[in-house]
Amino acid sequence: MIFGCYALFNLLASLVFGKYLVHIGAKFMFVAGMSVSGGVTVLFGVLDQVPEGPMFIAMCFLVRIIDAISFAAAITASSSILAKAFPNNVATVMGSVESFSGLGLVLGPPLGGLLYQSFGYEVPFILLGCIVLLMVPLNMCILPNYESDPGKHSFWKLIILPKVAFISFVITSLSSGFGFLDPTLSLFVLEKFNLPAGYVGLVFLGLALSYAISSPLVGLLSDKMPHLRKWLLVFGNLITAGCYMLLGPAPFLHIKSQLWLLVLILVINGISAGMSLISTFPEILSCAHENGFEEGLSTLGLVSGLFGALWSVGAFVGPTLGGFLYEKIGFEWAAALQGLWALTSGLVMGLFYLLEHSRRRRRSKLQNSLGTEEERTALLPDET
Repeated sequence: MIFGCYALFNLLASLVFGKYLVHIGAKFMFVAGMSVSGGVTVLFGVLDQVPEGPMFIAMCFLVRIIDAISFAAAITASSSILAKAFPNNVATVMGSVESFSGLGLVLGPPLGGLLYQSFGYEVPFILLGCIVLLMVPLNMCILPNYESDPGKHSFWKLIILPKVAFISFVITSLSSGFGFLDPTLSLFVLEKFNLPAGYVGLVFLGLALSYAISSPLVGLLSDKMPHLRKWLLVFGNLITAGCYMLLGPAPFLHIKSQLWLLVLILVINGISAGMSLISTFPEILSCAHENGFEEGLSTLGLVSGLFGALWSVGAFVGPTLGGFLYEKIGFEWAAALQGLWALTSGLVMGLFYLLEHSRRRRRSKLQNSLGTEEERTALLPDET
């Protein structure tokens, strides 16, 4: 519950901050979120000094909740600022940011483990919190201060758009997939291949590195050729589904589980997840603009908040449901069910894009035929 409350409050805070981004101010929201997040990270490192019992439990909940709210503020504001600063290269910028997220996933566990073994529980949290706090004055000097008027639209108007609703399903499935691997993959590797505990982190390295390297490349391709963005999203989901089917592998495939195959699948999964995920933000943003949402920080705040909220839903459902399924039916079937989620979202998105393309073609033909009829009507008096 202490870990789960983070995702819940991150979800709620993302929606609130996305709605009121313009009222609060993007720069202030980002700087304040970073400041509070850095401070509570330091506090988390000294929780072992709190007396055990209800007081300790209450402080754990309080620190995690405040950290979730402050992190939601920082992420929502940063996504909006980046999209505002680079309106023609949204996917490229988002992909570059995700590469640093992947780098954090790569460096976090080994560095944290090394500091924990060498200096004890407090040092990893205090050091990381101080690094975050040191970034605050730098961002205060560098970040632009954008002004914008409040928008008239809401999250409800955004989420009921069919395209946005389907993409929301995709984001949640991708987030759930990453969350599913956290509690289950390490246990599976330890049981199946009898690896030393220190080597388990190296297995995750394939996923994190491939995601970090491929994300900016996918973002650049998405911006240079926007017409490919939708198919990157669809095929990324379908490939991701295949990866989860092969992680175990699923028993119905009758493939022997091998360590080299597992690592290869994780590498492919990192690339395919990047293909899908990087395309979602610009797709939601373009859909919002096509449906009358104003261009500016108010819409960017809504899109950023929605993205953060959906990611939190998957981050909660993935490990919770994944841990339950792992205990009940084993890793192979649990991973296959996770792959079924990704397969469903990919097929639904593909069907939607095909129908959208068909509608646009029919509309274009209708407009052309109407234009031809108008030209004939205009020429008829002259012919007589």
